[in-house]
Amino acid sequence: MTDQSISRYLYLSLGLAILVAVWLGPLPRLARQAFSAHMLMHMAVVAVAAPLLALGVGGTRFDAARQAPRLFAPVQASLVELVIVWAWHAPALHHAARHNPAILILEQGMFFVTGVFVWLSAFGGDPLSRPSRSAAGILALLLTAMHMTLLGALLALSPRPLYAHMQGFGELTALDDQHLGGAIMLLIGGVSYLLGGLWLTLRLLYDPALTRRSTSNAAL
Repeated sequence: MTDQSISRYLYLSLGLAILVAVWLGPLPRLARQAFSAHMLMHMAVVAVAAPLLALGVGGTRFDAARQAPRLFAPVQASLVELVIVWAWHAPALHHAARHNPAILILEQGMFFVTGVFVWLSAFGGDPLSRPSRSAAGILALLLTAMHMTLLGALLALSPRPLYAHMQGFGELTALDDQHLGGAIMLLIGGVSYLLGGLWLTLRLLYDPALTRRSTSNAAL
């Protein structure tokens, strides 16, 4: 087993372990009462587990971006996630997801699929098209970071609760709980997509194919 295979195995194992902890641990129960717990589930799925799984699958025969490169266009994937994330944070859908287990499963499933869609579109694909995909991936992750930062700031800085069904959790008032949830989105989402963009930038700068191409052009 090569070092690359070991790394992919570790990424996959860690990503799956995080999903198990998020979905089968105490968070789904806590999310019925705490907005911050619900947000922690969201961020753990799309900003932690999804990129780890994409790193584990990218470049292998299970990489859907290699099989359907046009479908897995990074910017297109980011726009799809934008619609999904903002739709599920609308009051009616958010209320349904927090109080109906079936709707929560649907919400988490859509978060997971679109999260993997974005990260695999950025990290995966055919090695020959890696430079252009990396460049598009940087733009896609930047766009995702921007809209999640906007939503997180809206939640963290709002002077009143945005969801009428929120009652607070423990010693937290409804507004405090909302502010904490917004801060979780800003912190975890911001760090994750920033690191993803930096990783793609380094991959683009030090891509062997790109280096060879530059050397050949210089020789001519």
